[in-house]
Formats: sequence, C-alpha cells, structure tokens
Amino acid sequence: MSESEPAQFSEPWQAEALALSMALIQAGRFSSVEWADSLGAAIRRAQALGDSDDGSTYYNHVLDALEHLVLDKLPLTAGMLACRKEAWPRRSSARHMESRST
Repeated sequence: MSESEPAQFSEPWQAEALALSMALIQAGRFSSVEWADSLGAAIRRAQALGDSDDGSTYYNHVLDALEHLVLDKLPLTAGMLACRKEAWPRRSSARHMESRST
C-alpha cells in the first residue's frame, strides 16, 4: 500500500466483518457471487450518495453488503442485527485486548 492509499480498516474489529462474510460463504449461507454482487451494490449505493471513492470507506461498504445479505439469507430481524452490530466493536476490542495480554 502506498503512502497515499488509506487503510481499508482502521480498527481490527472492522476486518472481522470481511472475515465473517468469508466464513458465511464457506458455511454455505450465501455464495461468493452473491457476496460480490452485494458488495458491488453497496459501493454503488454509496457512490450515488457522494461517497469519496478513495478507499477510506471500504469498511462501510463491507458492512452494508454483509447486513443486506444477512437480512436476506439468515433468520435474523433488523432489530436483532442492530443489537449484534452495536455490541460487535466492544466484544471484539475485548478479545484483542485479551490476546495482547497473553
């Protein structure tokens, strides 16, 4: 990555969203084609709203795509997803802090 390219993920827990999508593909919850289509659609939605398209908002696109697929393919409601989404950074940060102390 060059100096002018922003990091795709500013926090370790953000990268977990992409890892979760890969795990869901491997588990057969949705296909890699569905993931690619969903991620592309998320990027297009953001661009239509004026996204800077400089890579700094990649996590937002990953999360948007994952949320759309999860709501479409898995037995979760929007409320359940919102609760999990809110708790994710706290749980992940705690896991990363635990792993650093061992």
